[in-house]
Order: sequence, then structure tokens, then C-alpha cells
Amino acid sequence: MGDKHRVHFEPVDLEMEVDEDETVLDAAFRQGIALMHGCREGQCSACKSFLLDGDVQMARYSTFALADYESEEGYVLLCKTHAYSDLEVELINYDEDELRNAVPIQTVRTSIAAITPLTGDIVSLKLKLAEGERFVHKAGQYSEIRRPDSDVKRSFSMATTPASTDENGEIEFIIKKYPGGHFSGLLDSTLRPGDEIDLTGPYGSCTIRASSDRRIVCIAGGAGMAPILSLLRRLAESGTERPVVFYYGARTADDLFYLPEIISLGLKIKDFRFVPALSHVDHAEWGTLGVTGDFGLITDVVDRQEPDLTETDCYLCGPPPMVDAAIALLESKDVPNDRIYFDKFTTSVSES
Repeated sequence: MGDKHRVHFEPVDLEMEVDEDETVLDAAFRQGIALMHGCREGQCSACKSFLLDGDVQMARYSTFALADYESEEGYVLLCKTHAYSDLEVELINYDEDELRNAVPIQTVRTSIAAITPLTGDIVSLKLKLAEGERFVHKAGQYSEIRRPDSDVKRSFSMATTPASTDENGEIEFIIKKYPGGHFSGLLDSTLRPGDEIDLTGPYGSCTIRASSDRRIVCIAGGAGMAPILSLLRRLAESGTERPVVFYYGARTADDLFYLPEIISLGLKIKDFRFVPALSHVDHAEWGTLGVTGDFGLITDVVDRQEPDLTETDCYLCGPPPMVDAAIALLESKDVPNDRIYFDKFTTSVSES
């Protein structure tokens, strides 16, 4: 362990300890402080903050998340920042309701309960908690998955709710398979039911804000279904009165899944609308699916169907280009940044 320092956060008047060997964000996780974050890999800018005072060094990060001129001005990514003195940090993105309400990071033992294909390249992975283990999380969060015999860790969003995890001891992930993927590439051939998996989490701030009564708009694509499905399942459990609309983008009808459950969940939510959109077919194909949808890129569909998004809470999840396009769309429609919650999915392949 390295030397320890104090970090003071403004404007929330919150202080914590940080070790030189850990990032500021990891120190916050350790002490139950819910700083805004996304990928934790220096690629998404969700944890971008301003260094008011102190000596820091940052590990390698993407200049798409933090431009060189921003770094020169004093901005930092807390997921890559190591403190070498006491620090004064101004938080740019934060939620006071959530800040002191973090779920502590846990590492638990699980085993694979089932691997179920959902589409040609997306699978459902269900993990069973080991005897005596309990995993506390919030709907919409994600966790790290690691095989006990490997140092490779990958992050995936959970599709289950805290209540269902407590009830049956299972946690579901929805994972897109990539050729050469460090973890997803194992789902076809190597991993089997019964294999042991270590689970660390929960992470992420793509969670329901209990203090808000605004309309909820969910936008997802591909395996980004996972946290949105978790949110919908939780909203259905709670009997929410808030209007909810779910826009989901796919290429073709073969890339849609869980339609019956989404329709069933919608019946438990007082005001719910589901809008799937296919980018590579036209309206003629919808007649065979049992649902009504749209066509085109999901962000174009949202643009057409949502003239006013100013009084909404927006939840986004999917491939980074989709999330970036959705954020740009929402900003153009004057949605405040502190009402946009998102996770970006990145890949990790053996050639990288």
C-alpha cells in the first residue's frame, strides 16, 4: 500500500481517504460513496471532474473522454486518477440523493446456472450464488465477471432485480458475443453450467431516482437490453405511476428477443409504451412479430416520436456509437445532463 491522502469534494462538502495505489474512484467504491461513473476504463467521461488543488497522476485514458486541452485546464477522470497529496476536487456530475447511498462493493462466489442463446450473437448467462452468499445491488447496475483461474475481468450489466436475486439466488446477464472476446468468446465452447465464476460489484449509476416523478425514456440496442430490462422489471415490481417508454434498436426481426416478457411487464406498468425499431427492414416485417414497431436507427426513431423530452429522465445503454448519438440527440432537445443516465459497452478481444 502507498501513502494515504484526503480528498475533499465540492460542492457537496464530502471528504474521504485515498491510497496512492488506488484510483480516487476505487477509493470511493471502497468507502460507500456513489460518485458518478460509467465504464471505469477512461473511455466514457462520466466521472470527469475538476481538480481545484493537489498533486495527481492519471493512468492511460482515451482523449475522446478527456481532451488534451481539458487536461491542461485541470479536468481529470477519477477512474484513472491517483492522488499524491491531499486533493480538492469539484464534482461536475453528481446526484446528492445517490452520493451517500452507494451499495458497497462485494466479491461473491457463483457458478453458471444456464447459458441460453437469445439471438445469433446474444446470450443470457445466469449465475447461481454459492451457498451462504448474498449479492446486494440496484436495478440498472453492472458487475465484473472473472473465472477463478484467470486474471481477465469483464464488466456486464445485470438484467435481474434485487428482489429476484434475493428470492432465487440467480443473477442474469445479457451478453453479446464477439469473435476473440476475452469472456464472450468462451460462451460457445469453453464455459459450461457448473463452472465457477467470481462476481465483483455492483457498479454503475444507471439507476432509478426515487425522488423523481418525471416520465422515463429508455433507449437501448443489442445487449444494452440488460440494464433496461432490470429497470423495467423493478418498475413493474414497484407498481410505478410514472409513464415509461422503451425504444429498442435492432437490425432485423431475428435480433429481437424477450418480446413476450416486455409486453407482460408493460401490463404491470400503468402507462407503458414499447417501440422496437429495425434498421435493416421496412414496415412489412412487423406483421409477423405480434408487436408494432418502427424502422431506421433507434436515435432517428426517438427524434421522430419525441418532440419534447425536457421533462424526462433518460436511460441509455448499448454500443458506444449508439449511446453517443443518443446523448447528442437528447442534448439537442434540451435534456439536462443530470437527467441522462447511461452505460457504454466496450469490447475486449484477444488481439488487442
